[in-house]
Amino acid sequence: MLPSCQGHGPVGRGAAPDNEEKDMTHVAGRIAELPQFAAPAGGRLTDEMRAAFDAAGVIILRDFCSVRKCAELKARAEELVEAFDPTEVRSVFSTTTQNQLDDRYFIDSGDKIRFFLEDDAFDERGELRQPKHLSLNKMGHAMHDLDPVFDRFSRTPELAALARRLGFCKPAIIQSMYIFKPPRIGGEVVSHQDSTYIYTEPESCVGFWFALEDATLENGCMQFIPGAHKGPLKARNYRRPDGTLTTDILDAGEWPEEQRLPAEAKAGTLVVFNGRAPHMSAANRSSVSRHAYTLHAIDRTSHYPAENWLQRSPDLPLRGFE
Repeated sequence: MLPSCQGHGPVGRGAAPDNEEKDMTHVAGRIAELPQFAAPAGGRLTDEMRAAFDAAGVIILRDFCSVRKCAELKARAEELVEAFDPTEVRSVFSTTTQNQLDDRYFIDSGDKIRFFLEDDAFDERGELRQPKHLSLNKMGHAMHDLDPVFDRFSRTPELAALARRLGFCKPAIIQSMYIFKPPRIGGEVVSHQDSTYIYTEPESCVGFWFALEDATLENGCMQFIPGAHKGPLKARNYRRPDGTLTTDILDAGEWPEEQRLPAEAKAGTLVVFNGRAPHMSAANRSSVSRHAYTLHAIDRTSHYPAENWLQRSPDLPLRGFE
């Protein structure tokens, strides 16, 4: 499910001693803890880290980026939100109601910077319950190519080295999302696999999720079913001939939700996960937000179907992490 380059060999360990810690605990053949390490020097995963990622489908890397860089990205997001007028566009993103499946503002956002509100953002009169910066679900999907601050955050030698160590031949960042998860109304994200939406042949999608604020169970941190990425892709989302989106069920079997484990993360943590790794997050009913920034990368050696929902103009070609 991940690309493998001809001649791709192991990268030197080169990590600080505290990286040599347990990767996970097994109970009756089941992974009982998500693998977690201090960020490796230069982004170069050790063999132990790569093995842990392959086994669990997810790895947590503490202190991958500085709190200062997180604050800079948050400040830039606030500037972009300030320029957004919610009275002009009221596009809601929800994984429970799926409003976006026939929403052109969403469907055509693959090469733009657009804003999507929470399902509970509006009161019975159609007015925002909270200020706009506390009402947004996310911003997407091309900040990494259209905004210089997001571009600098998204393209670093450390991320390029990490992608190589994961086995990418020709990595390309296909989308970026700024997730707001606002207090009190931050919506639930139901269990899903990202390769459902970012599909390639062969599959090559990998998610890079940065905690810009502390993510806890209380404010809706991500949760994963470790090892479940070795199962089948359960659904495929794509464009119909009329341009609207639909999702086909490929496998109706249920995931072992009782095996979900939280990926609580301090600001600056990077969570990397396989495109088939099932994950979710609960609603945020706490009094604090849970800002995060996500990149999804694919391998340009894989085929990217024309019917995938996320499409970009030829004027904005894909680029990697360098």
